[in-house]
Amino acid sequence: MAFQSSLPFEPGVPHADALPLRALPVRDGHWDELREDPATLREPWRRFFELLGEHGYASLGLRADAVRRQVRDNDITYNVYADKGSSRAWALDLLPFLIDEHEWQLIERGVVQRARLLNAIIADVYGPQTLLRDGYIPPALVFGHPGYLRPVKGYVPPNGQYLQLVAVDLARNNEGEWTVLSQRTEAPSGLGYSLENRLIVSDIFAEAFREMRVPRLASSYSQLIASLAQLATHTMRGTNASGHPHIALLTPGPYSETYFEHVFLARYLGITLAEGKDLTVRDDVLYLKTLGGLERVHVLLRRLDDAFCDPVELRPDSTIGVPGLLQVMRAGNVAVSNVPGSGFVESTGMHAFLPAIAQHVLGQPLVLPSVPTWWCGEAAAREEALSQLEHGYVMPTWPGRREGRALGMEQGVQRLDAWREEIAQSPAAFTIQAAMPLSCAPRYDDGLLDMRAAVVRCYAIGDAHGNWHVMPGGFTRFAAERQSAVSMQLGGSSVDTWILSSEPASSFSLMPAPLKPADLNQKHRTISSRAAENLFWSGRYGERAENSVRLCRMILGSLESDDSSALFATLVELARRSGLVPPPDPATRSTSRDFEQTLIASLDESSPWPSVGQNLAGQAMASGEVRGRLSSDHWRTIVAARNDFRDALRRLAPRIEAGQYNRLEVMTALDRLAVQLSSISGAQGDRMTRDEAWRLLFVGRHIERIASLSTFLRVAAAQQAIDTHAGFDLLLELFDSTLTYRSLYPGRFQLLPLLDLLVVEPTNPRSLFGVYERLRNKLDDLPTPAAHAQRASLSSLLPPTSEFPALDTLCERDERRQYTALVQLCDRFGALMMALSNEISARYFSHANASHAWMSA
Repeated sequence: MAFQSSLPFEPGVPHADALPLRALPVRDGHWDELREDPATLREPWRRFFELLGEHGYASLGLRADAVRRQVRDNDITYNVYADKGSSRAWALDLLPFLIDEHEWQLIERGVVQRARLLNAIIADVYGPQTLLRDGYIPPALVFGHPGYLRPVKGYVPPNGQYLQLVAVDLARNNEGEWTVLSQRTEAPSGLGYSLENRLIVSDIFAEAFREMRVPRLASSYSQLIASLAQLATHTMRGTNASGHPHIALLTPGPYSETYFEHVFLARYLGITLAEGKDLTVRDDVLYLKTLGGLERVHVLLRRLDDAFCDPVELRPDSTIGVPGLLQVMRAGNVAVSNVPGSGFVESTGMHAFLPAIAQHVLGQPLVLPSVPTWWCGEAAAREEALSQLEHGYVMPTWPGRREGRALGMEQGVQRLDAWREEIAQSPAAFTIQAAMPLSCAPRYDDGLLDMRAAVVRCYAIGDAHGNWHVMPGGFTRFAAERQSAVSMQLGGSSVDTWILSSEPASSFSLMPAPLKPADLNQKHRTISSRAAENLFWSGRYGERAENSVRLCRMILGSLESDDSSALFATLVELARRSGLVPPPDPATRSTSRDFEQTLIASLDESSPWPSVGQNLAGQAMASGEVRGRLSSDHWRTIVAARNDFRDALRRLAPRIEAGQYNRLEVMTALDRLAVQLSSISGAQGDRMTRDEAWRLLFVGRHIERIASLSTFLRVAAAQQAIDTHAGFDLLLELFDSTLTYRSLYPGRFQLLPLLDLLVVEPTNPRSLFGVYERLRNKLDDLPTPAAHAQRASLSSLLPPTSEFPALDTLCERDERRQYTALVQLCDRFGALMMALSNEISARYFSHANASHAWMSA
């Protein structure tokens, strides 16, 4: 059987039809990566398909399924427009993008040259500025760009290396020549996704990968971490000269588009993943806030855009940067890679001046040309560009203005005239680039073979001595169907990039070596204060939501009962003290119907006071900050609990506002939410690693439980509802102890056994003393920050239960027939929990010297 007759397929035609090679169409004017002519495969692809074997084509569907499973099992995601943390599965295609060895040698030389050139431009602009003075770069192109940071002027990094990582986007033009489309120096993305793509696809095509001698990527990541370690030697001086450098990856957080990549890359490189909130500056030194105290950071691998890095000297509205970071850089106490302020060389207008700069600075022409570019800030270039406007792209010179617009005669003379007028009004803001048809590569999807426009991102990694290494591969992206623009945001996909070699592939890998028994004793997981704080508050919000839901269900179920009039004042006070209704309002207390309507209208998260909806939103936000610590099921349940309840209330909102709601519908939504909250609590208690951060989660739950339950008990005691059957049953329900009490004391309506079960009994998971003692034990398990080593332990600041009033005392009334001792005990619990929360925050989260606010025992 002839090889070419069994390979390709026309788009839309099933694989089984086995159409001839020439049936696969090519876009006119685009370079074909797959074929030399309509009937002949290019050599790399011929060899690739031969290595699949006789039945290889039939197995492509199974291989594509395996790719999808790997993406799902590894939970590889991409946040589309960073839409509140919602994400989609990573789009990874099956077939790799193949580059011949000889072509790669040209690319490698060109990428190294461009990295050297860009570093030299940045060093000159922040130093002597000779390129500006001599007219090689127009000043407006630099000083008008938001990527130029005046606070960085005069700063010289170690050995003058402003860049350690440069990304260059390449594509073939219609003649098959590699051309530079753009360059990324600010915070180049894709390194983590490139590695994940390689790990999956190389395993799917293991034989072809081995036989085609595709170089591994591990050495490049090793070079990156070695370069960062070299930077650290310049910040480790004096008493800090010994030991291991602490390197952290600075991420914008889980709502970043490429957050998965940040997590994966930090884990693979063995460095700390940190957000700006995790870091603090003290005495011109950068520290990571951890549960064990402050740990110095020597190097930051930055994935945060320049302007957001330091709200003190750059964007004051940035909440994701590190206040004082630039001052620490200037003091020489931290190295930041890449140095903030490199973004101006990413300007599309810069391409027009690079050929002359390369000749002047390096004494050689560009190995890889840029796409033809005209910056409209120059009159001569503007006139030339406007004369052929209909054949080009109008691009923003600076980011944030608008995306590039492809022009053409089909848009009409009127539209072109409008563009000319807009360019004339602000010429420096626009750059025109020649339209370049991108080469097309094969893509397999659901039994079909198609051709898609492709862009390859290559990475150059620089060391401290100015030498550059190009990663043998890259991050290749495909355009979405029927689109020429290549963008993951617009529905594009990614593929693994194979560089074919005649040399044996290296077996070097950064994947962890097999562990030995002795290694297990040295395992340690750095826990940032932010992660611990978010888990602490996730626990608090979750417990608060559970108790609020239980109370709402009890109130709505009690208002129509025979005892509702006797309990009405108690129910109103319980709701008010729990934040479920606004402060005292005559309308709230007038009738049970008014109260019920106010309560239901206050359930949503838009309520200005701590509603059920707000607690759910708080839990989702805190949990979203530590998604890497939660299982997929755990996280989905948290999101579903919030969204389902919010959606149910929104459907009922018109009737609630009109006072025509159905209480049963509200109760159904609350019942469903109660089950979801129980699932979340179970996942936290049974499926999370029990480290220090997990202990803080349950410390948070215990603090909130004691605060809520003591509030319930105090209101019932102060209102003397505790003396009524209805109030008695209400307390048992709120403490979730009805079945236990009925089994222990059937038919008994007595205060003594009630308080024994709700306050004293250690086996009751919701008794006040039981929860309190478990809280003290968990506090003993928390680490002691070095800065607080001389201070009393947290558990010692909580008096033992033996110092509290005895059970018989709690049952006594004073001369006014009030349960004074019981009310005072509940108030004391509330004050202790508030003070404990403040002390935990000071010791573990803010790392401040907090003053003690403890109630006297």
